[in-house]
Amino acid sequence: MAEGDETSDDIPVADFLGDRGIVWDSRHGTRLYSSGFFGQPVGIRKPKSPEFDRPLELSLLECAYLVDAGMLRVIDVSGQVPMTVDDLIRAGLLQSEEFYERFLVYKDLRRRGFVVRPGLKFGTDFAVYEHGPGIDHAPFLVHVIPQRKGVQPIDMVRAGRLATSVRKKFIIATVKESEEITYYSFVWHRP
Repeated sequence: MAEGDETSDDIPVADFLGDRGIVWDSRHGTRLYSSGFFGQPVGIRKPKSPEFDRPLELSLLECAYLVDAGMLRVIDVSGQVPMTVDDLIRAGLLQSEEFYERFLVYKDLRRRGFVVRPGLKFGTDFAVYEHGPGIDHAPFLVHVIPQRKGVQPIDMVRAGRLATSVRKKFIIATVKESEEITYYSFVWHRP
């Protein structure tokens, strides 16, 4: 069956739980995870296989992206109503005023064919893989800064120090009011 030919029963469903979505059907969770390393199987820190018999936890960014791509339906459990991308973005903005810019960068990187995972353990927004976790190491770390805030000198110092310590390219993604994204890569040179 070609993408987009799925019936609504074939599209995975996630329950919205305030700051994340849970796909309870493990068949659908496995399909999402194996199609792009979306989410995290509950209770499995580093899945050794794309197949698992557990619910799948999706971040709010992943939910918004997958709903936007027509690959997921998210249901607000408080009212049992489907959520739109705009609903999910509004929920994200309650958590962070920069959620929308992160969503735009996440979507852009995914559309370029990268696997985008949280970069929290590196102190940044995203760890970006060419193939996926367990297949290769993330060669890029991406930090999102809305252009209205501007790139500060401390951002460049952090980029250089972090990139050197973990041997990855650190990229700052700035997002203009027009939603245009510009990527800056920094290389740390020792004198």
